[in-house]
Amino acid sequence: MAAQQTPDYLAIGHVTVDRNPNGSVSLGGTALYAALTAARFGLRAAILTRGNFTQHGPEITEALARFAAEIDIIVQAAAAPTVFTNVIVAGRRQQTVHSWAGPIDLTGLPPAWRSAGVIHLAPVAQEIDARQAGRLSPDYFGATPQGWMRQWQTSRQHRVSLQPLRLPDEILGRLDAIVVNSEEHTLARDALNTVGARGIAVVTRGAEGAQVVDRGRVIDVPAYPVPTVEDIGAGDVFAATLFLLRAEHEPTTVAARMAAAAAALRVQGHGPDAVPTREAVQEFLARAERRPARPRRR
Repeated sequence: MAAQQTPDYLAIGHVTVDRNPNGSVSLGGTALYAALTAARFGLRAAILTRGNFTQHGPEITEALARFAAEIDIIVQAAAAPTVFTNVIVAGRRQQTVHSWAGPIDLTGLPPAWRSAGVIHLAPVAQEIDARQAGRLSPDYFGATPQGWMRQWQTSRQHRVSLQPLRLPDEILGRLDAIVVNSEEHTLARDALNTVGARGIAVVTRGAEGAQVVDRGRVIDVPAYPVPTVEDIGAGDVFAATLFLLRAEHEPTTVAARMAAAAAALRVQGHGPDAVPTREAVQEFLARAERRPARPRRR
């Protein structure tokens, strides 16, 4: 897809290099997981990111080239990529930032990309100035705001901690959907209430499913019980599936059920390669429909 073509789905955020506990490195970041989800659901998908991926060996550059065969990617120049280490401590993910690629300049978007069908603001490390997002004009506007809530300090060995979410009223007033996880939701309560009153606000809860608020109505979405290999990116896959299906005018209950199924497939594999196709999600749901795993309104 050339830069002059309008994507169906545009994700904006850092594609990251993730250091794994076994010493290997892999590509990550919400933007990558979300855009791959859209591409594997049959959409024209694109990413605007920033970084320098040449310094982490062929494993990273080859993976980026492979994913670029599915997604159109614009990489703004930087001295280094954003690099994370993720470890599980007492059942919770602990993150460290080793390098930061810097802010993404939204004025660098090709004009055709500014009106993508879905635009997903997908920051992971304070890389998006939300005020610049006012220039975007998608048909459907979604956000996973975790990166605006993260902070890290040299004095704390660059370990990530969370801070309250503060977004301009202009952006909150335009978002069609917002998705956070259970660790973030108390710090994003105002944004969730604002968006959920007229759009969709979601709190994902891992194996406990998700709570979806659709214009004030609460829908409990159970998780599908599956063996978990790793769960990084599962919430991103959930969010992207929800956004793209709502943009296709699927009912929220249907979109949420498919999003939960997509996340269930993601956790059964490793990394971005485990992002499922639309067909795989539909087949999974066809099998799961024989079990009681339907969303419940209350």
